[in-house]
Amino acid sequence: MKMTTSVLLAGTMIIFAVIFVIVVLIPTYQAEVKPSEMVRMRTEIEEEGRHIYIANGCTYCHSQYIRPQDWDLGAERIAKEGDYVLDEPVLLGSIRTGPDLSQAGGEHPDDWHRAHFTNPRYTRPESIMPPFKFLGDEKVKSLTAYVQSLGGKDADARVSRQKHWHKILTEAYDKGPDSNVAILHRYIPEMWINMPNPYPATEAALKRGERIYQSFCLGCHGPVGDGQGPAAKYLYPPPLNFTVLNRTGVSGGIFYYQIMNGITGTAMPYFKRELESEKIWDVSNYVMINFVGKNDANTEPRGIDAAYEPVDTSTKQGGK
Repeated sequence: MKMTTSVLLAGTMIIFAVIFVIVVLIPTYQAEVKPSEMVRMRTEIEEEGRHIYIANGCTYCHSQYIRPQDWDLGAERIAKEGDYVLDEPVLLGSIRTGPDLSQAGGEHPDDWHRAHFTNPRYTRPESIMPPFKFLGDEKVKSLTAYVQSLGGKDADARVSRQKHWHKILTEAYDKGPDSNVAILHRYIPEMWINMPNPYPATEAALKRGERIYQSFCLGCHGPVGDGQGPAAKYLYPPPLNFTVLNRTGVSGGIFYYQIMNGITGTAMPYFKRELESEKIWDVSNYVMINFVGKNDANTEPRGIDAAYEPVDTSTKQGGK
């Protein structure tokens, strides 16, 4: 056989076809992927929300799968092939400009999502996500339902927990500020309730705290800490008005615990995966001093100050 261009092209196509059958088609038909334990059918409104998600290109910035190398991001579950048996198309995403959403269901209550989709800067002041207010209330509701479904049965359990605590906290809020603060503090472990802020409220620490407040807290709690940020009109119970704490009692430990873990049932999210320990203490100092009018920073019981902190010559730690 004479080697011509046509023969070479035909041979190449045959080889490619054989490889495609062996590598792609045969494994596809032989594979028996079973649904993961978390998989369930989506409801009609969730399915509608998925179409809105696709139509608006959300998958370009948000992935929906967690890889083994993502454990350091605080992931709770690595994605499995069985997670996607009901998805067509599979929305894995690739760029990860925004957070992964594979387990987003129940991370926040519905009203947080409503504020977030209206304008992401309301809930995340430095977000680069575009606003989706133009979708209208009904489509935002459907989109929220879809996001709340991500994680399947695991997400359902988290959403149920949000609703359980939302009912309790809403009833307490409706009774007045004192009742609201009392319920928010009731479920904090005693060791945190009695713990002062271990970091001194230095000028530098307060500047750091102010910067963190502007980056994470301003949209909900407002520039003066009265709970009247731009997100507030979408949230119920509304964000806490810090100024009422000057008569009800609060400690640095209470602030730390609630910033770290959030307040399930409200729009207050947890920040333990985003803020290091010192940043939480610094923003706690900033809120305490500027909005509450109290300061328990670096008071007893205190341990050995960190090496970088200013030397306090009034204590034995300072060299006396």
